[in-house]
Amino acid sequence: MDVLVIGGTGVISTGITRQLVAAGHNVTILNRGETSVALPSTVNRVTADRYDPDAFTEAVDDISVDVAIDMLCFDREHAETAIDAFEGIEQYILTSTVDVYERPPERNPIDESATRAPVTDYAAGKIAAEDAIMDAHGDAFAATVIRPWSTYGEGGPVLHTFGTDPYYVGRIRRGDPIVVHGDGTSLWGPCHRDDVARAYVGAVGNRIAYGETYHVTSAETITWNQYHQRVATALDAPDPDLVHVPTDVLREVAPDRTEMLRDHFQYSTVFDDSKARRDLGFRYTIGFEEGVRRTVAALDDDGAVPDAPTEEDGFEDRLLTAWRSATDDVVAAMNE
Repeated sequence: MDVLVIGGTGVISTGITRQLVAAGHNVTILNRGETSVALPSTVNRVTADRYDPDAFTEAVDDISVDVAIDMLCFDREHAETAIDAFEGIEQYILTSTVDVYERPPERNPIDESATRAPVTDYAAGKIAAEDAIMDAHGDAFAATVIRPWSTYGEGGPVLHTFGTDPYYVGRIRRGDPIVVHGDGTSLWGPCHRDDVARAYVGAVGNRIAYGETYHVTSAETITWNQYHQRVATALDAPDPDLVHVPTDVLREVAPDRTEMLRDHFQYSTVFDDSKARRDLGFRYTIGFEEGVRRTVAALDDDGAVPDAPTEEDGFEDRLLTAWRSATDDVVAAMNE
């Protein structure tokens, strides 16, 4: 089939583009041409701004499209542009997110029918996009919605309590203490982009997927303590010294560094992906340690991991010193 990937060079969409070619599809990517990644030579590249409706529609008019996979639709306005641009094609696949669900969840595991209740503007925009695209299903095109969770891989970061900065990899390698939110037992489920991409390829032209929504998430849900320990194992690093600090304290001392912690990391969530495994052939095949090795190798190739401690390390070290001192003072006071 003639498949257009809007994006095509991001963490997930690079995997999608490569796997679509391997599956025998004719693939075109459309983006602003600002990110360079290695793609098969048969991929057709079109440069256009997804967020300029006129330029986007004009570019799409010149492309043969059976199926469009949209990685860059974030709100109702973007969805309405897509509906206008792709009316009459076979299938439109929207990339949404599990962020559309409330936190903490009403119950675990969460399936695709769970109540959507956004906790961020990003999630609210995705819900509006989902609604617009599903309203167009059957009229403009057949619609499929895919909701990934925490997707990582080559070209992306290794997450940690303070976000995405790769200084964390250096700390793990050196055996420096690592700040962990809460008691480290909240759950997280990273899934490598190549596994996530496989679900998209399985959705292309798949009539069973028309009008349906799917979770594409990890089958390996782990605690944050296990997460850091397994990152260290993957990198042949020392067993990490995990220092637990309450989430509300971290939010007070580092509000700009803990937005992901506020919205996501502090909560335990488990997602039911049985529907994607049944309909799309989705499988979790890349274990976390292997995925981390691949991701960090790519960071190293890009020179992204600092060789020496950084300003971010200094912040974390000051926090650790202050927290340990305060904890010692409390213990001493209570034992007087």
